[in-house]
Amino acid sequence: MRRVEQKSLSNPILPGFYPDPSICRVGNDFYMITSSFSLFPGIPIFHSTDLMHWEQIGHVLDRESQLHVTADHMVAGIMAPTIRFHNGVYYVIGTNFSDQGNFIVTATDPRGPWSEPYWLLDAQGIDPSLFFDEDGKAYFTGTRREMKEDGSIGDQVIWLSEIDLQQMKLIGQQRTIWGGALRNCASPEAPHLYKKDDYYYLIIAEGGTEHFHAVTVARSQTLFAPFQGYVGNPIMTHRHLGKHYPICNVGHADLVELPNGEWYAVMLASRLIEGYHKNLGRETYIAPVTWEEGWPIISAGTGKIEWSYPAPNLPVTQMEKSHRRDHFESETLAMDWVFIGTPYQKFYTLASSELTIQLLPRVMNPPLKKINVKNVKVDRTVPTLSFIGRRQLDKSYRSAAKLSFHALSENETAGLIVMQACNHNFRLERSLKEGRQVLRLIQCTSEINGYPHQPHFQSETTELELASEIVVSDELVLAIEARGQDYSFFYGIDENNLKPLYEHADGGLMNPEVIGGMVGTMIGMYGSSNGQQSENFVIFDWFDYEKIDD
Repeated sequence: MRRVEQKSLSNPILPGFYPDPSICRVGNDFYMITSSFSLFPGIPIFHSTDLMHWEQIGHVLDRESQLHVTADHMVAGIMAPTIRFHNGVYYVIGTNFSDQGNFIVTATDPRGPWSEPYWLLDAQGIDPSLFFDEDGKAYFTGTRREMKEDGSIGDQVIWLSEIDLQQMKLIGQQRTIWGGALRNCASPEAPHLYKKDDYYYLIIAEGGTEHFHAVTVARSQTLFAPFQGYVGNPIMTHRHLGKHYPICNVGHADLVELPNGEWYAVMLASRLIEGYHKNLGRETYIAPVTWEEGWPIISAGTGKIEWSYPAPNLPVTQMEKSHRRDHFESETLAMDWVFIGTPYQKFYTLASSELTIQLLPRVMNPPLKKINVKNVKVDRTVPTLSFIGRRQLDKSYRSAAKLSFHALSENETAGLIVMQACNHNFRLERSLKEGRQVLRLIQCTSEINGYPHQPHFQSETTELELASEIVVSDELVLAIEARGQDYSFFYGIDENNLKPLYEHADGGLMNPEVIGGMVGTMIGMYGSSNGQQSENFVIFDWFDYEKIDD
């Protein structure tokens, strides 16, 4: 262990695809979770004592029985969870778009184990949150479409109900409490309630989670009365800064009070990479909160998220020194490794400092399907994607791996992949072509119209082989170097003497603004038999990732 010397809050506090942060404090400890969409395990959970250094301590949903997600969709899985603590119990409430909707899980230790989901089948809508009042009663807040008297669907609103956490069901009246700061505003969602002094404060997101995202606030002296919006709304947004400002999409805030009475807000935002490109997805940022005349002000003095703030007066978190290279020496995968979709089929092993991945039939460019988020059919026999990856954390990075693989047929492939949602990836892969072992670079893109849950959704996928070389040795070192949007791909037997296979590919093809998804770039290892059954496998000796100068 080592004591970290960082003396300021540096943004983002969670770099890479960690959106929709929620935070709670228990004594001198802070716990934070984020959305995970179609990644498994789901809902990463982090710990800190100083708000500067965050250590991942687990995942809230780490068992097949807890989390059903698939790799079929760009917009699915776990979105906008909230973490709260009350009377010795930790609660995480969220929505699984790939399963039965809103749920709650509980634990007495944030490191787990967490309970099986309690499905809130009587709770409509999305983005649920919990609030514990001073009298011990618990309340559910969420986002839903309001039903008009004539039965037609009205505006999206924030609503409230008391909830019985012993029975895990809503009780009493359900009432709309706010519709957002702007009349007819887009996507009022992500509600969080707080009690301060004589008021209940409601923090929400509106404007959509892209460029026009914003944080707004309302308050009321009673919970079930209509909340009154602040005349100074929004209290945080970057939409007025234009599309050249380096931090955008700011919104979806959760507030936390420090032991000394100071307040901070965590929220999502995106970094731009060479133009209006957001390859990293939505990340987690932090800013101080002050209170003026009974209202919260985020980042007072500038009104925008800064790259750094003075460190709060808190005990410094001790953290282990991170290692960029994983030699796969543990019996389990490190916490930053994830799958896309629930791995219902065991396809990898860890032994003798090697990671062995079996080639499964599922392809790496599965077709994008339409989905109905109101009537999700849970299919726990969905084929597993033979992929193990981690998030891109930096604008510029180098990733490499040493593997051993011999393709036995032309449908067998294995290697490294950089992917953003489905059907948008670069694959540096070993395969067989005309009886010879080859290494090739495949560029996969899709033309997309709308989101999968929209009736007019359409997509068309295109694959292009950018380069191919004959290789002899089964053992190879593969490397990917990204400098902003400039991607180059290398290979060789010796990691110190790599040669390029292809240079200067356009990383902007994996920009969420083009793709239409809400996730971030993943880098990983994979093997596929592309629709055929196979007993073949690929062995990885090590994998590393390091930031390089932009």
